[in-house]
Amino acid sequence: MQPEIPLDPLDSPYPIPWNWVIATHAEFNARRDANKRCYRSPSLISPDGQYAAYSRLQMESNPEVASSRITSIMFLENLQTGDLRTVTASSPLADNPFGESEDAQLPGILSILIPVSWSQNGDRLLARQFEGLFNTSEASDYAVVWERRTGKTYTLFPGEVEYTNAVLLGWSQAHSDRVLFRAGSLGEEDWPLWAVNLAGETELACEDCPIVYGQVRDRAWTGPQG
Repeated sequence: MQPEIPLDPLDSPYPIPWNWVIATHAEFNARRDANKRCYRSPSLISPDGQYAAYSRLQMESNPEVASSRITSIMFLENLQTGDLRTVTASSPLADNPFGESEDAQLPGILSILIPVSWSQNGDRLLARQFEGLFNTSEASDYAVVWERRTGKTYTLFPGEVEYTNAVLLGWSQAHSDRVLFRAGSLGEEDWPLWAVNLAGETELACEDCPIVYGQVRDRAWTGPQG
């Protein structure tokens, strides 16, 4: 009996396409096809219908899965004008053209940015930046927030908190300008809930609940790409 493939390495409510990752590496091993493989996420439409956010993932396979790499880029499309812009994270493994992280070039990294939610009025976009290393338990989420009015991007995580893994849950219901994480260490049963604002300030959020907005839309070209 084949072991069940987890839907997401961190059991996130907004999973990365982990089945595609496993299937793509298996295909590489079977065919020894060195070509890169790509995947396009579904689009997340803003509440006013003006913007669509979606991601393009690229996997470079290697016979040793620990030497494979996955990077990504997230696009914001203005559905009225057709204009495209890109959004990138400033987390350690993000392939950011404005960053100088040598870690982003290492083999074995997973750096996947996917849209999660718009704000209720569509003035902000929240995305999940999943980072990890193949064949290890080293994996965690960052939150990436893009502001429509200023064009600024913020990369957030629970600060001054001890944890091995953090999972992005969505916007805070209690404070609309904050994002919620569940963060803790492997082996612990109860992971605290944390709220993080755009300045990176982190507070316990025991009574809070996450919420997301936006309409997910699949298109014909969503999914694996050749």
